[in-house]
Amino acid sequence: MKKNKSKLNRQSISNALFWLGILVLLFCVFNIGLNWYHNHQLTAQAEKEIKLANEGKPSPAPATIKPSADDINKYTVAPGMPRFLRVDSLNVLSRVRQVGIDKTGAIGVPTNVYDVAWYNKSSLPGAPGAAVIDGHVSSWTTHGVFYSLTSIKINSIVQVEMGNGTLYNYKVVKKQVYSYDNVDMNALLSPVNPKLPGLNLITCTGSVIKGTNEFNQRAIVFTQLVK
Repeated sequence: MKKNKSKLNRQSISNALFWLGILVLLFCVFNIGLNWYHNHQLTAQAEKEIKLANEGKPSPAPATIKPSADDINKYTVAPGMPRFLRVDSLNVLSRVRQVGIDKTGAIGVPTNVYDVAWYNKSSLPGAPGAAVIDGHVSSWTTHGVFYSLTSIKINSIVQVEMGNGTLYNYKVVKKQVYSYDNVDMNALLSPVNPKLPGLNLITCTGSVIKGTNEFNQRAIVFTQLVK
């Protein structure tokens, strides 16, 4: 009698474990399917927004049309404004746009993944204080101008060319990564060495936040003017 009872108990436990395994498997399959659906929806939406941007229409996504050499050569700005950003170690030569604060209260970003943008409430390149330039790390379909920014080495040279041809050379002195919701804005807007003009570069990094097209970190490269 005891043997039969023990056998029944083992069979009950075995059945329970079997069905528990089935439930876990179904739960995993459901979550995989749900994640795939959300990612598919996000990708489709992102591709639609990129298409609008590439057509020159209003869009929250940046355009992904790479400027030609002729586009770059013909790009002009006012004499005292930043025109180009060069980072030879990252193979970057980019037009510098100008941005202010956007409707969300954040610093604006360039409307093309291959451009960078000078924040117009920061110092001008070469002037006391710190100039701030931002750029995209990527879009859904291509790498951005600052895709390799986090790999830049200390002492690398970053160059800004102004509209009048003046060149400012900066040396990388520090790199820092922040949580996307805890960026040290005081550090971003300040030179590392108060006695020397600074240029601070910022971009997204880390991982995409689930269910969004936002990255969970920000990388800042701090540089100072080379005299």
